[in-house]
Amino acid sequence: MINIDKDNVPKHIAIIMDGNRRWARRKGLPDIKGHEAGADNLERIVEEAEKLGIKTLTVWALSTENLKERAKRELNGLFSLMRRGYRTKLKKMIKKGVHINILGELEGLPEIIKKIIEELRKTYIQNETIELNIALNYGGKRELITAIQEAIKDGIDINKLSEEDIAQRLYTKGQPDPELVIRTGGRIRTSSFMLWQTGYSELYFCDKLWPDFSPEDLRKAVAWYQQQSRNFGK
Repeated sequence: MINIDKDNVPKHIAIIMDGNRRWARRKGLPDIKGHEAGADNLERIVEEAEKLGIKTLTVWALSTENLKERAKRELNGLFSLMRRGYRTKLKKMIKKGVHINILGELEGLPEIIKKIIEELRKTYIQNETIELNIALNYGGKRELITAIQEAIKDGIDINKLSEEDIAQRLYTKGQPDPELVIRTGGRIRTSSFMLWQTGYSELYFCDKLWPDFSPEDLRKAVAWYQQQSRNFGK
């Protein structure tokens, strides 16, 4: 097992969970089987993150582009998986002290998914162990536009708009920015994920498809992070 310095663990890790469909297709399975395997893996990774002492984990489950471009059949399968996952995996996580937030826009999501999000927002967590942000119908550009629009609605002069004004209107307001961003699946890009929050994040790209990304792979990414020099422009 890879040794980790528990005194130098990122407070916040963000993950672009890429590769579910390719994982399924390589095995000759329907796409939804890849998403099911990806959901199972998320449970393992959250558990490992909590063991490492990570306080916030953000994962990208569905982008605004996915919602517009993916086939209706695939989206219906994903939403069905989310409903089942809420009754099983998410409720089990909550009992273990995982505080779950949904980041993104409600508009465009099915009513049943909106109801689940409302239930999650009303859920009180006893003995919180880790905060899990699930980015759903999320786009980094859309998040920034919405934050600026809200600031203007609140009466802030556009010419006096500050970084703090924007930060306090992001989906992640009150949370530390991610120190480490992980993308699985071999793509070397961030796809506009958390544009504002990741300006000084370390970027770690992994060839493994998301269902195959193991707890040991997470430890490897954290160990890599601990070798980086973070001087923030100094």
